[in-house]
Amino acid sequence: MTTRRVPGMPDPGRCLVMGVVNVTPDSFSDGGEWFDFDTAIRHGLDLVGEGADIVDVGGESTRPGAARVSLEEELRRVEPVIRALAQEGVTVSVDTMRAEVAEVAVEAGAKLVNDVSGGLADPAMPRVVAATGVPYVVMHWRGHSRDMDSRAIYADVVVEVAEELRKRVDSVLAEGVSEEQIVLDPGLGFSKKPQHNWALLAGIGRLTELGHPLIIGASRKRFLGRLLADAEGTPRPFSGSDDATLAVTALAARAGAWCVRVHQVGPNADAVRVAAAWRAADKGHAGQNADEGRR
Repeated sequence: MTTRRVPGMPDPGRCLVMGVVNVTPDSFSDGGEWFDFDTAIRHGLDLVGEGADIVDVGGESTRPGAARVSLEEELRRVEPVIRALAQEGVTVSVDTMRAEVAEVAVEAGAKLVNDVSGGLADPAMPRVVAATGVPYVVMHWRGHSRDMDSRAIYADVVVEVAEELRKRVDSVLAEGVSEEQIVLDPGLGFSKKPQHNWALLAGIGRLTELGHPLIIGASRKRFLGRLLADAEGTPRPFSGSDDATLAVTALAARAGAWCVRVHQVGPNADAVRVAAAWRAADKGHAGQNADEGRR
């Protein structure tokens, strides 16, 4: 299991918490709630106050079926929010698939590029990230939101996602990105059916064997709402799955995730601390048993 530190990112000795600021009118979980610049900036600062280690700012919805926004509109949405938060000392990441947005965002103060396409949507992205030197989240991705559900076909999702991520890592390394910059994301909900998401969560240990820190983004995803459906089969609303997100956070952190990406920060910040204490106690117990075996 990797313990590699990610350059430029906080290193508190536990799973990090990334809080989400969607500067969009149509994101799946909170579309429009933070669309106003001042509101988005205030929300980002509130997330830090609740315990976020990183604030992830995005200007383009990646919900299933979403249409893409123009480059100009995405820049208009995210640049002032990133700049303002960075000036307040916040560790900011930019959630974008466009190299030009990533470049502007890093100039504005972003310390990490979170690319849900893993460099596939914009071939220039890996070269831009390599030039900036900031960490790069390479997510497993099979296509844009408009048709990604049709690509959710796997014989063994953990094996296939791991292999496809390995190929993406090789590709971005060839473009100049360094090993130390790379963070991996299995892409829960992106070309994945519920059973695929659960298998990937159960396979976190195997995914960390790829040798890079792992970020998990399960917060308010549809598979949680479907799990919690009522007796008539109606899924829980997105905000109604926050408690289930907490459970995933604790289990993912316990399994070795480097970071969790969440909408509701405070309780998840508590959950990663519980997981860290549990992991520490488990290691201590294992060490004690080894000592006793040598006596």
